[in-house]
Amino acid sequence: MKKKLSDVDHKVWSDYVKNPNDIFDKEKNFKKLNKRKFFRYDLHGLSLENANKKVEIIIKKCYDEGVEEILLITGKGIHSDNTDVYSSSEFSKLRNSVPDFIKNNIEVSKIIKSINVADDDQGGEGALILKLKKL
Repeated sequence: MKKKLSDVDHKVWSDYVKNPNDIFDKEKNFKKLNKRKFFRYDLHGLSLENANKKVEIIIKKCYDEGVEEILLITGKGIHSDNTDVYSSSEFSKLRNSVPDFIKNNIEVSKIIKSINVADDDQGGEGALILKLKKL
C-alpha cells in the first residue's frame, strides 16, 4: 500500500516541480572565475561524432560570447569499449580525438589559443582546457 503524502510534503513537492532550482543545466554553465568568462561542458555519453559536433558549436558560441576558457570533460576513456578492429583504441577516446578534431577543423582551430590537459582539481587527464583568442 502506498503511503499518502502529507499536505506539507505535497506542497513542497509541487513548489519544487514548478521551480527546480538545484538541477544542474550543463548547457547554461557560464560563470565568472577570476574576472574571466569560463564555460564547462561534460562530453560523457556522447559518441565521437556527436562530441565533435558539440565541441564545434560550443567553441563558436563561446568565442562569440567573449568566453576566454572552456573546460571540456572528456573522461579518461578507461571504461570505453572499443571492439572495432578497424579503429584505433587510442584515438577512439574523446580525450584524444577532441584535440585532433579541433586542430584539423580550420574554422575552429583559428580561434583556439591553446589546448591543455586540465589541472587535477578540474579533471586532470579526463578534461581539457581550451583557451580562446580574443575577439
